[in-house]
Amino acid sequence: MSRKIQHYHIFETAGGFCGIAWNDAGITRFQLPTSTHDGTERLLLRRIAGAEPATPPAEVADTITAVKRYFAGETVDFSDVKLDLSSQDDFFKEIYAAARRIGWGHTTTYGTLAKELGAGPEAARDVGEAMAKNPVALIIPCHRVLAAGNKIGGFSAPGGSNSKQRMLELEGVQVAPPKPVQQSLAL
Repeated sequence: MSRKIQHYHIFETAGGFCGIAWNDAGITRFQLPTSTHDGTERLLLRRIAGAEPATPPAEVADTITAVKRYFAGETVDFSDVKLDLSSQDDFFKEIYAAARRIGWGHTTTYGTLAKELGAGPEAARDVGEAMAKNPVALIIPCHRVLAAGNKIGGFSAPGGSNSKQRMLELEGVQVAPPKPVQQSLAL
């Protein structure tokens, strides 16, 4: 099997510099924003060694425009973006397909997503692992998958869970810290 040629492009959004990589089958990688062009490029190339910078073809350029609109606070649906997930195992592909159905402004939990796939509660860890290894974060909206109890949970992108929270806030989702269980009696 011949190796597909990878191309990439770094671009600026209201959230910072993003990176996108593609081949002739679809988008293969997406790098969430960092504060610098070079930082984003370094992170992206760490995962797609040998990729060449290029001018994006029309479908990729449309996705870039959608990403810019997303970080400007507009409602965007990435569910039709053509991806190449051929390097992922079958269960991760199922997880990613389920995550792509989580719409703008909605969230679910790792456990609920596992249950939706017909897997037991132990598969919530697999869902978490798939989200952590998501090659196209945002396009596959892993930021919309929360920990048990609708807690923010982790996020492996630059900025960690703060970035996840900011992305959710762009979509109008508030994930507040839990309210204290015990309250003092003010006399």
